[in-house]
Amino acid sequence: MNQATAEPAVRYSAENLWRPGGWQKQGSVSVGSAPQNRGVLIDVTAQDARQDTQALGRYVLPGMPNLHSHAFQRAMAGLAEKQTNASDSFWTWREIMYAFASRIGPDDLRAIAAQLYVEMLKAGYTHVCEFHYLHHRPDGKPYADPTAMSLALIEAAQEAGIGLTLLPTLYMTGGFDGRALSERQRRFDLEVDGYLALLQQLVKMENAALRVGVALHSLRAVPERAMREVLGADVTRAMPVHIHIAEQIGEVQDCLALRNARPVEWLLDNMPVDARWCLVHATHMTAQETQRLAQSGAVAGVCPTTEANLGDGLFPLKAYLDHDGVLGVGSDSHISVSPVEELRWLEYGQRLATRHRNIAVSAANHSVGETLFSAALRGGTRAAGTAIGAIDAGARADLVVLDEDAALLAGRDAANLIDTFLFAGNANLVRHVMVNGAWTVRDFRHRDEARIAARYRETVERLAVAA
Repeated sequence: MNQATAEPAVRYSAENLWRPGGWQKQGSVSVGSAPQNRGVLIDVTAQDARQDTQALGRYVLPGMPNLHSHAFQRAMAGLAEKQTNASDSFWTWREIMYAFASRIGPDDLRAIAAQLYVEMLKAGYTHVCEFHYLHHRPDGKPYADPTAMSLALIEAAQEAGIGLTLLPTLYMTGGFDGRALSERQRRFDLEVDGYLALLQQLVKMENAALRVGVALHSLRAVPERAMREVLGADVTRAMPVHIHIAEQIGEVQDCLALRNARPVEWLLDNMPVDARWCLVHATHMTAQETQRLAQSGAVAGVCPTTEANLGDGLFPLKAYLDHDGVLGVGSDSHISVSPVEELRWLEYGQRLATRHRNIAVSAANHSVGETLFSAALRGGTRAAGTAIGAIDAGARADLVVLDEDAALLAGRDAANLIDTFLFAGNANLVRHVMVNGAWTVRDFRHRDEARIAARYRETVERLAVAA
């Protein structure tokens, strides 16, 4: 054994580890500490009796990926809940969001994102896919450093200690008809050459906790020619690809009118949609589109709390799962920052629509909680484009330790633990969180939450005065 591989790993044990196939009792994990495997799970085995093993607790889960985030929107949560129009919808909410976005610079974004990422970690998210389109100054003029706003997000993730898939967003037109962007959209604007140059700069920064991917804002915002050019570029060939699609009925109607096809239908017919892709929302699909999306291997990125808040509609969950579709969850506009609430309301929406209970199950597993939790880990990992979301050898060491002393878990065992975690109340059961081998949350407290929260408060109060 050479000196590098002889460097000791850190070994932890748990009474129950959530593995890809379900609970493993009396398991142990080794977290690499050598330069070539630092922060990686080296092995996962039956628990051993060695004295150097640190006991984690009764229930240990893999960290949950959050596959869709617009970080700046966390600071406006609760500010769009007054009626401005008798027909308030996503489109009227969007105008409020644009006005708020116009106040935010790099330092503001860094402060808001760091606070959000602390909240994510405390809730059990250990990786976030950041769908980022605030590229320029509010007046549309580029920053001296084109990466300024992207760097704010990277630095916020590093500060908080969360994994990040940064998805710089291509945003070119204001509608399917190719109209120019509005005044409030000017800071989103990038041409293909500038977009690819931005990706080239950012991909040089990738590391174990940072992945860079492609975000095509939507079919209405990215012309077909530009999509093909981006997807054909060398820098994007192995990247995850995310896109907003079929979120609103109006979007479906416009696509039908101008392209003679529904959004998901058009995308599947015209683009190389495969396991690299994440279709965010995909709310309004026909039965055929639902089956085709499931068969493509792409991830459906479902954001139930935001979709409910915006009045988007309900994703066709049961049919999609019946076709073995892959899905994950995101907190999107962050009116809620909790994987528990996203998964709970993913199921509850179906119960309200069908007036039945226990919808999200499979022939192999009749537990709603375990079915949804496993699905979100699988889909979130695929959407993030990196080795996370599992307690397995070779995965990044992202671990969530539940509070075994919580009253909600009294009288529970592994057979009903995940169902209880998702459906038994709103008390936070996440006690400790590890990301990339480092503890970011201990006993419900983030390692730097007081300082990050103080800076966030100052930032949001200043932005409120500016309004």
